[in-house]
Amino acid sequence: MKKNGYQKYKKTSVESASREKLLLLMYEGAIKFTKRSIMACESGDIAERGQNIGRAYDIILELMNTLNHDLGGDVASNLEQLYMFIIDQYTKANLSGETKPLKDALQILETLHQGWIEAIEKLKKEESGSGENSNMGSRTA
Repeated sequence: MKKNGYQKYKKTSVESASREKLLLLMYEGAIKFTKRSIMACESGDIAERGQNIGRAYDIILELMNTLNHDLGGDVASNLEQLYMFIIDQYTKANLSGETKPLKDALQILETLHQGWIEAIEKLKKEESGSGENSNMGSRTA
């Protein structure tokens, strides 16, 4: 019963989240699954490694698919290159069972996550100073 209530709460909080919050949640999910993949590699759990890499991979693929190159320009192109690198690292780790590609991907994800947190905070401060509403566009970068 408790789990079912939690799942409903979680679903509602995701469905009602702002675009900015959804972006951060996606990064947090990719970070979580990448960390779980590292632990699975270290413990030799091949099935767990593959499952978590798959989840992280799907999140990164979704982030890549939501890039708006018209609006984001160079930022979108740079993010796309980083996402492609991360996907490549997931593939290498899944095939080899090594943790280094996952740790490299994790470092990039954590850096990007922190950068988005700072960018969103800056945007909110600027908006509160000028009284404007958030307008990050319907798609990221």
